[in-house]
Amino acid sequence: MKYKKILLKLSGEALGSEAGSIKPEFADFIIAEIKEALDAGVKIAVVLGGGNIYRGNRWQEDGINEETAHWIGMLAITINCFAFADLIKKAGVPCETFSALGTIGSMPGYDIEKGKQALEEGKVVLLSGGTGKPFVTSDSGAAIRAHELGLDAIFKATKVDGVYDSDPVKNPKAKKFKDLLYMDALKERLKVMDSTALSLSMENNIPTVVFSLNEPGNIKRILMGETIGTRIG
Repeated sequence: MKYKKILLKLSGEALGSEAGSIKPEFADFIIAEIKEALDAGVKIAVVLGGGNIYRGNRWQEDGINEETAHWIGMLAITINCFAFADLIKKAGVPCETFSALGTIGSMPGYDIEKGKQALEEGKVVLLSGGTGKPFVTSDSGAAIRAHELGLDAIFKATKVDGVYDSDPVKNPKAKKFKDLLYMDALKERLKVMDSTALSLSMENNIPTVVFSLNEPGNIKRILMGETIGTRIG
């Protein structure tokens, strides 16, 4: 395995249905992908987005305070984590969830050492609540947790098959990057992760692989070293 300990970042849009809940067919698919990697001995932490329920950047259109909107977004992530944890446990996959917002119901507050211990025990570690602070995205939370937990890479699953120099949906001539430096992503303002997440990952020397989940087996192929999507490092 090229990567033995990873953080899997899943967007809320990929998770969610029109009703704001998690799509059952996607849950079954991603849980099978995670289980395949676990069975191969890979340690996995997961950060979910909350965009299927609420996005923190909606504050202006909703007419509310920006900070308030970000707190709502963090609670949306927490809702997704409660639901996903239940589904993954029902599938027979060991899982432990931690919240950056402190203890919420049966979900304990985030603790670095307990997170590391759960990973070593072969559990999927779900990391809820982003960073626990407003004004940053869940990508920043992923970058921070990857460093704290000593993970080898961030696997960011998106709707497209990598990073492009422009929107491939709007521009059929958009160029896809196979490899990309963090500094170039920052300079070009490529909208793959927020600038804080890119800077943190660059400073801590943690590569990010951006790929599409449309094809089954992509996670394991990347783990084995196959070139899929875009590697940022």
